[in-house]
Amino acid sequence: MRKSVLALLLLAAVIPALNGCQSPPRTEAGKEKLSENSSSALARMNREDSSFAGFVERAHGYVIFPTVGKGGLVVGGAYGHGEVFEQGRQVGYAELTQASIGLQAGGQEYTEVIVFEDAAALNRFKSGKFTFAAQASAVALKSGAAANAKYTDGVAIFTKPVAGLMAEASIGGQKFSYQPLP
Repeated sequence: MRKSVLALLLLAAVIPALNGCQSPPRTEAGKEKLSENSSSALARMNREDSSFAGFVERAHGYVIFPTVGKGGLVVGGAYGHGEVFEQGRQVGYAELTQASIGLQAGGQEYTEVIVFEDAAALNRFKSGKFTFAAQASAVALKSGAAANAKYTDGVAIFTKPVAGLMAEASIGGQKFSYQPLP
């Protein structure tokens, strides 16, 4: 058990280092690319579920990670950059890191959107004290999913697979960082 915890902690420290810890993107080209990817991902999600756009528009804010890369073989991790929006306008950038341990194998790319019901929920995210534990559940976006989605502690999570295949029965959690626009 102790070795497993150490492996999980090591993975949590290594994933950001492997990906350059660039939140926000350092160049204008990087910011433009992230913005294009975010817009495209939202458009795909809106096409998949016509109720998704309304759910997001009624919310106080959201963060979109257009591409999260995830992989694992017993020990796993995920990483992605995103954009944070409050009342329809971009207010910053975010970074997602995830570590997990358990029965898992494969690699996957997915989009994740975290929707905040009110200012208090968004402020928890912006404060840097926001994490998801093993019990957090995301709605796999499909037609009609957003119409039936419910907030838990002011937060709703949507995911949409993009590519790859991942089989898992693991525990872990996601951690986020937030960088406001200058």
